[in-house]
Amino acid sequence: MRYQSNELQSQEVGKDMVKTTHTTDDVFGISRELPLNYVSRKNVDEVFIDSLSQGKHIVIYGSSKQGKTSLRKKCLSDNDYVVISCQNKWTLADLHAAILKSAGFSVKQSTTKTVSGSNKIAVEGSAGFSIPLFGKATAKAGNEDTATDSESVTFHELELDPDSTNDIIRALEAINFSKFIVLEDFHYLPDDTQRDFSFSLKAFHESSKFTFIVVAVWREENRLIGFNGDLTDRVISVDVDTWGEASLREVITDGGMLLNISFSEEFVQAVLGRAFESVHIVQELCRRAARGIGIYETQDVYKVVGEGIDVPSLSAEIVSQQTGRYKGFLFGFVDGFQETDLEMPKWIIYALLCFPVEELEKGVRLRTITRIIKSQHPRGDKLNNGNITQILISAASLQNKKNIRPLVIDYDTTNTRLHVVDKGFLGREPINL
Repeated sequence: MRYQSNELQSQEVGKDMVKTTHTTDDVFGISRELPLNYVSRKNVDEVFIDSLSQGKHIVIYGSSKQGKTSLRKKCLSDNDYVVISCQNKWTLADLHAAILKSAGFSVKQSTTKTVSGSNKIAVEGSAGFSIPLFGKATAKAGNEDTATDSESVTFHELELDPDSTNDIIRALEAINFSKFIVLEDFHYLPDDTQRDFSFSLKAFHESSKFTFIVVAVWREENRLIGFNGDLTDRVISVDVDTWGEASLREVITDGGMLLNISFSEEFVQAVLGRAFESVHIVQELCRRAARGIGIYETQDVYKVVGEGIDVPSLSAEIVSQQTGRYKGFLFGFVDGFQETDLEMPKWIIYALLCFPVEELEKGVRLRTITRIIKSQHPRGDKLNNGNITQILISAASLQNKKNIRPLVIDYDTTNTRLHVVDKGFLGREPINL
C-alpha cells in the first residue's frame, strides 16, 4: 500500500518541475488522473491516511469537484482497492452484485429462489481463480477439480442471496479478497438503498475484515450514522470541503511552477474572491487565464500571468456554460415528483433564490427557509412544517429522478441546513423562473 508521508510526496512532485513539459490542460484542467498540482492538506490527507489503518469504514464527503476522488488516488495505489460506481436505480442486491463483480466474480441470475421469493445469484470465480468448497470433497461439482500431491479439492459455483450481507462476505472470504472497496457516487443510490446498505456496513464491520470507502456529495458528516445508529464508532468521516486560502494559493503556485509561470498577486486575490472556496473554480480560472494569453504548455522563458485580466468576466464566462444545467435543475426541481396542491418543491426553490450568496455559502437553516416560505405561501402560517422538511430530505432523490448531474443542493438532516454542493451555482447570473 502507498501510505506515503504527504510531505515526502510533495517534495517528489516538486523536483525538476520545469524540466518536464506539461500542457496547461494537464495542469489546470479536469483529468481522469491525479492533478499534477495536487496539494496535500493536513486536516484531510493525514486524517484519511490515519483512518485507513483503523479497520473502520471511511466516508469521504464534500461538495462536487472538491477533490474526493483525487484524495483516494493520491493516498492509495491502484492495486489497493476496487471501485464501484453507484447507479441511481440500484437496489441493495444490485450493489452487492456489483461488489462481487469488482472483486473478480462472474455473476448471473439463478433459477433458485430466496426465502423472500426473489432469485438468487450464481457466482463463480473468474480472472484466474475459482471458489473452493469449504472442506474436502471427492465428487466434482460446478467448475473443476484441482489435484495436489495428496488430495483433490473440489471447486463449486456458489448460489447466493444477493440481499444477504453474510453471503457476500462468505464469497469474498472464499477468494481471500483483501482490498479496500470504494463506492464512488454513493449519493446517486436511491435513499432506500443507502439506508439498507448502512445496515450491511455494520455486518461487514462485525463479521469480516473488509473495509469500505464511501465517496459522496453531501455536507452531512454523519449521514450514514443517521441511517443506522449502530455505525457509531464504526465509521470515520473525512471532509474534503476545507479549501482555505493558503491551500488554494498553493494550488495556484504549484500549477504555475509546472508551467514555468507565476500569477500576479492582483489576479490571485481576484480569483480567491470569486472561487467560493472551490478548488475546481480556481483551477478553471487559472487555466483560462493562461490559455487566454497563449500559454498552452510549459514555457521556455518564465512569465507572469494575470495582470490586467478581468477575473469577474472570466468567472461569468465559466458559469455561463453551466446556465442551461442550472436552469434544468431549477425547473426540474420545481416540477417535483408529481403535481400537488402545496407545490412545495417550487417554494423550496423560491426560498433558495431569496438568499444572498454569502448565506448560501454557509448553508441556510431550516427555520429561515420555513419563515420565508410561510411569508408568501397561500396557506401562510397554517402550512405544516413537516411538508417543508419532507421535500428538503428528498432533495437528493428528486434531483436523481430528474437526472441532475452533479447534484446542486443537498439537505443536512443533522444540522437542519440546506447546502449548495455545486459551487458554480453560487456564481450564476440571476435566473427568472
